[in-house]
Amino acid sequence: MRAFIDLQKKLFPDVLDVIQRRYQLLHYIQIMQPVGRRALAENVNLAERTVRSEVDFLNQQGAVEITSRGMHLSYEGQNILEQLAEFIKEVTGIKVLEQQLKDKLNLDYVVVVPGDSDELNWVKQEMGKACVQYLKDHMSPEQAIAITGGTTMASVAQMMTSFKGADQCLYVPARGGLGERVENQANTICAEMAKKAKGDYRLLYVPDPLSEESYKTIKEEPSIKEVLDIIRHADIVIHGVGDALTMAQRRKTSPEQLELIQQYEAVGEAFGYYFNRMGEIVHKVRTVGLQLEDLNRSRHVIAVAGGRSKAQAIASYFQPGQSNVLITDEGAAQELIRDFSL
Repeated sequence: MRAFIDLQKKLFPDVLDVIQRRYQLLHYIQIMQPVGRRALAENVNLAERTVRSEVDFLNQQGAVEITSRGMHLSYEGQNILEQLAEFIKEVTGIKVLEQQLKDKLNLDYVVVVPGDSDELNWVKQEMGKACVQYLKDHMSPEQAIAITGGTTMASVAQMMTSFKGADQCLYVPARGGLGERVENQANTICAEMAKKAKGDYRLLYVPDPLSEESYKTIKEEPSIKEVLDIIRHADIVIHGVGDALTMAQRRKTSPEQLELIQQYEAVGEAFGYYFNRMGEIVHKVRTVGLQLEDLNRSRHVIAVAGGRSKAQAIASYFQPGQSNVLITDEGAAQELIRDFSL
C-alpha cells in the first residue's frame, strides 16, 4: 500500500489531501449527526464555503443525507468510512505509530485512533469503538468478560453492540466501586455493556478501597466469593490506565499514603497498583477484585487509555508487560514514541 500511496503523490499531488479532507468530514458527521454545516465547519476548522461545497459533493455521491434536522451519514457513507480506515491510517502515519508501539512495548496488538482525548472527548468514543471491534474479532461464546471503571471504559460500554457470541458471554466488573459518579463505576459499566450485547452479567457490591478488617470479612461472603472466582478466571479483561495522583485523589487517599505515592514518584495506576517510571510497584490499594497476578489466566488483557497527559502512566504500566493489547489515541502514541526515542 505504501508504494501505491507514493505513486499517487507523484501523479496526483492533491488527491490525498482531498481524500483526507472528505474522510474527515464523513468522520465528523458520523460522530455529530445530525449536524448543520456551520457546526461542522467549526469543528473541522474549514471555511463554511468549503464545507458546503464538499458536503454537496458527498450528498451527490450518496454518502451524506441532508434533512431539516441536519446532515447524517447514509449506509454508503458508513461503508466508505470503514473501507478507507486502513488507507487513512497509512497516509497519516498512524500505521507506523501502531507498529512502533507494538515493537517498543512488546505487544500482540495495538490500535491507535486519530486525535487526542485530552482535547476532544469524542476520541474516547473512537477508542471504545476500536475495543468493540477487537472483541468482535476475538471473542468466543460462553466467555467471561471483566471490565473496570472510568470514563474511557464507559465509552467502551457505550459503543458496545450485540454480535455473534456476545449474547452468550458473561460480563462482570473487575473490581468494586470507587465511590465516584455512578455512571463511571465498574458495576454500572458492566451492566450497560451486557445490556448492549444482550448478554448476562453479575455485579460486585463492594466498596473500594477497604480497611483490613472489612477486606477479610467481605471476601469470605459466599456471594462475593462466587463473583470473585468468575472475575479472577475471566477470559478477557478490559481496563483503563490512570494518572497516579488523579487516581489517588479519586480514591480520597489519606494524606500519609498520598505523600508516599509522591515520594516514590508514582506516575501510573491500574487495578489499585501504583507504578513509577520504571514500572515498579510502589504502592498498592487493598481492593476486592482483579489482581495483577490474575491477569496471567486471561487470554486477552486489553488496556484502553489515551490522551497525551497519560503517556507516562501508560508507559509505566506496560514496563512489566501486564497486558498484551493496547488501544490508545494519537496524542498518547506520539508522546510515548517521543519518550522512547530520548
